[in-house]
Amino acid sequence: MQFHNGDTALVVIDPQNDVLSEQGISWGLVGESIKQNNTVENLASLFLAAQLRDFPVFVSPHYLYPHDQAWQFGGAVEKMMLDSKEFYRPAPLSLAGFASSGADWLARYKPFIEDGKTIVVSPHKMWGPQTNDLVFQLRKRRISKVILCGMLANLCVESHLRELLEQGFEVAVVKDATAGPRHPEIGDGYAAAVINYGFLANAVLTTDAAVKAMG
Repeated sequence: MQFHNGDTALVVIDPQNDVLSEQGISWGLVGESIKQNNTVENLASLFLAAQLRDFPVFVSPHYLYPHDQAWQFGGAVEKMMLDSKEFYRPAPLSLAGFASSGADWLARYKPFIEDGKTIVVSPHKMWGPQTNDLVFQLRKRRISKVILCGMLANLCVESHLRELLEQGFEVAVVKDATAGPRHPEIGDGYAAAVINYGFLANAVLTTDAAVKAMG
């Protein structure tokens, strides 16, 4: 893949405290993978490269509100998220209590995300962008290629990858700018995701390779 800032966007999934901070709700499941991949630093490198080279940046966040607590069924991780109030916000139209919460951006990314240029799309409610306006916003800016990164590798990132491919986008996944949960019974989510990236994505890159290609 070749990247140009006129047709390629950096799409970052869930750059939020609950999955990237040591104080986050999911750190016990994802911390080891984050450290091994150097995920926090690698995401920062991609944000910086996009800023310096004028690539559009889209953030697809995960928010759960009080009314979502009334869902009547769900999968294993979905239930964990609801029970632990991961990505929780008290109301969809209020930022009360948002700052430094689990749903807030990791502090080091705020200068990038809050630069007045980054597009924060509506929240995805499960794993993929079918429940938000990411595809609409990309198409409105004539974006045809995506550099995909963020959290979690086997859930939201893989689901975004699959849907963007189905929607006709060309997608490169940055494999060390993500991380996955390691569960004693369910297994290693990161390992599973990387295998699927190899089968599905148009390219699977390291952060260094992606930054170089953006240059």
